[in-house]
Amino acid sequence: MRLLHTAILLAAAAPAAAIQDNSVRAPIDAFLLAFNGGDMKTAAKQFVPTGTSIIDEFAPHYWTGPTALTQWAADYDKDAKPRGISDGKVTAGKSTRTEVAAGVAYVIVPAHYTFKQNGIAMVENGTMTFALAGKAKAWRIAAWTWSGPAPKPVK
Repeated sequence: MRLLHTAILLAAAAPAAAIQDNSVRAPIDAFLLAFNGGDMKTAAKQFVPTGTSIIDEFAPHYWTGPTALTQWAADYDKDAKPRGISDGKVTAGKSTRTEVAAGVAYVIVPAHYTFKQNGIAMVENGTMTFALAGKAKAWRIAAWTWSGPAPKPVK
């Protein structure tokens, strides 16, 4: 009982930003989980229905509108297959910055893209920046970008 009481007191004392960060992170984490599992239908549910904007390192580098995610996924495959890239996975670390204002949020996360290129394990450590719209329990991704150096073989 004493442990439960302490946990309740600690939760009540938690800063609002941390609570907001958890709700803002939910669609980001759900998007990455779905992407990693190859489930782009579920991934798409994490985005605003009116369309999104995406900036990534492979051509054409920029996608926008209601079909941006679908276009990005198709271009990802078009880029990956001829270069022998397979098993792509993105994991995100703890948010390094979260800004929440009336109905909008800005979140930066360290991200790690791992994959195989012609059978060689590769890693690219970068940053993903997200803009979201909504409110608690209803946040959706409006835009995201990937930034990072060139990938390296895993040592």
